Amino acid sequence: MYKFLQFILRCYFRIAYNIKIEGKENIPAETTAIYTPNHRSNADPPLVGSFISGKLSFMAKEELFKNKFFGRLISALGAFPVSRGKGDMGVIDTSVERLETGNLMIFPEGGRSKDGKVHKGHTGAALVAARSGRLIVPVGVCYGEKLKFRTKVTIKFGTPIDPTEYVESSEEPNPRQLVKLKNRYMADIKELVEGGQLSLEAAEQPLLEQKEDGADE
Repeated sequence: MYKFLQFILRCYFRIAYNIKIEGKENIPAETTAIYTPNHRSNADPPLVGSFISGKLSFMAKEELFKNKFFGRLISALGAFPVSRGKGDMGVIDTSVERLETGNLMIFPEGGRSKDGKVHKGHTGAALVAARSGRLIVPVGVCYGEKLKFRTKVTIKFGTPIDPTEYVESSEEPNPRQLVKLKNRYMADIKELVEGGQLSLEAAEQPLLEQKEDGADE
């Protein structure tokens, strides 16, 4: 069912928009991963997901499941509900479980960008990555002011990030290390979307480099 829906969506998006995919070689072939796109529109989950091989799960606000038909549809596409702004830690456990059998998509900005720029991110993806040990693949969804028929859309998959290079413990991840990991994938997303060089402040050094720099402290 999922593969069929994915195929239909991929065909639809190819017709509706002028799609270009960059960095497909960065999609891990032998393991599941966490994909972290910037968030522009409600079309982002199926748009990005239809071009990722294998099953994909993603978080959706619980209000979307109130309509039974629509709730069943997005559930079939891999969505699971999350209570935004309530500190729902159960969603972290669900995310880790989903990664056992498929990929996961998390929008680290937490909401849609109205100006097309990449805004401040959250550490949810970093926590899931630390707990699961799965790679984070930053994703840039690039187009003009808004989506319309035959808009040129470029989906860019960035270089995978290994969370173990930033976070020491998977059981009790250090909050500061999670922030460093978050800063890294947000800097990568920003580079994919807006171009330019990575910010040295945002792209924190990996944990191993930090240890080497601080070895004599």
